[in-house]
Amino acid sequence: MRFGWLLSSLWLAGCSKPEGVPYYHTADFTPIWTTDQNQIDTLHTVFPFRLTDQFGDTITEQTVANTVYLTNFFFTACPSICPKMMETVRVVYDHYRGNPAVQFLSHSVTPERDSVPVLKRYAERKGIEGHQWHLLTGKRKSINTVARLSYFVEKEQGFLADSTRFLHSENLILVDQQGHLRGLYNGTLAVEADRIIQDIDWLLNENRNR
Repeated sequence: MRFGWLLSSLWLAGCSKPEGVPYYHTADFTPIWTTDQNQIDTLHTVFPFRLTDQFGDTITEQTVANTVYLTNFFFTACPSICPKMMETVRVVYDHYRGNPAVQFLSHSVTPERDSVPVLKRYAERKGIEGHQWHLLTGKRKSINTVARLSYFVEKEQGFLADSTRFLHSENLILVDQQGHLRGLYNGTLAVEADRIIQDIDWLLNENRNR
């Protein structure tokens, strides 16, 4: 009995989740747990981008530099997973509303339909106010490139290999102040909002302690 208890204790200790928030460097989203700055400096970061939000403002990687941001891909006419996904983002948005250290980027995957006026009306219907949550449009090629190269939204997550079409994904991706990928969540699950908030709080504290 004692031996069995010891084995169980060792197994639990070995399987316990490390403290903090991991890094993601590859498209398979294998977590990397490290505090080694030399290693961190070699890890994947978001590529430069240039898109337009619901106010007609140009949004680039500099817009969200030194902030934690949650990003996803959607389209305004989506009847299925997008409403659930955007509601999960909304819960997180409401928690950090007014905090400029936390931003939100939602990329339209039907940019030819989701023009600036369409995104503006969508934002108004959804109660998305101010300049903290950016609904983004632009050239389809640019959005597809951002999805594939920066956020690893590959075929398994909705990206089609011919690079000319895009299927939306339910994934939400968390990016830290240095542009590293730090979280992957299923946006259709409402319970994920609590985990996202916990991870954002960790990243905000991590940055203060650097």
